[in-house]
Amino acid sequence: MPATLRALTRPLLFGLLALVLAACSALPPRDPLRIELVGLEPLPGQGLEVRFAVKLRVQNPNDSAVEFDGVALELEVNDQPLASGVSDQSGRVPRFGETLISVPVSISAFSAMRQAWGVAGYQAGQGLPYVLRGKLAGGLFGTRYFSDAGTLDWPQPPSGQAPQR
Repeated sequence: MPATLRALTRPLLFGLLALVLAACSALPPRDPLRIELVGLEPLPGQGLEVRFAVKLRVQNPNDSAVEFDGVALELEVNDQPLASGVSDQSGRVPRFGETLISVPVSISAFSAMRQAWGVAGYQAGQGLPYVLRGKLAGGLFGTRYFSDAGTLDWPQPPSGQAPQR
C-alpha cells in the first residue's frame, strides 16, 4: 500500500469511528419494560417434572413499539433456580401499550426437592425471596432484557382462637 494511501486511511478510519460513536450516543434512552406475573396454568408434564404456562403482562412505557420473536425466562426462589422456559412466540408490544405472553416453564423433581429442603426451616410470616429474569428476543439490537424481584410471604397459620362476639 503506498504511503499516501496509508496516510489517508488512518484519519478516515478514526473519523468513521467517531461518527459511529456519535450516532449511537444520539439514540434516545428507552425506559425498561414492565413485566408482571399475572397467572399460572398447569400443563401436562413428563415423568417427574411439573409444567406450567406462565402468563406475563408486558407493558411498554416507551413511544416506540417493541417487536419480539421469542421469549426466555427463569425463576429463582430463595436464591436457587426453580423453573425455566422458552417460547418461540412472536408479537408486538405497542407504544405506551401492553400485551399478554404465555411461556411454558418446567420444574424438575430435583429443583422441587431442593426448594422443599430450603424452605423447611422457614417460619410463618417470613419472606421468601424470588427473582424472575428473562428476555424478549428482537434481533441483534432489539433484544430487551427484564427482571423482577420481590418476596413471597410465607403464610401465617390460622390462629387457634375462636373469634370473639
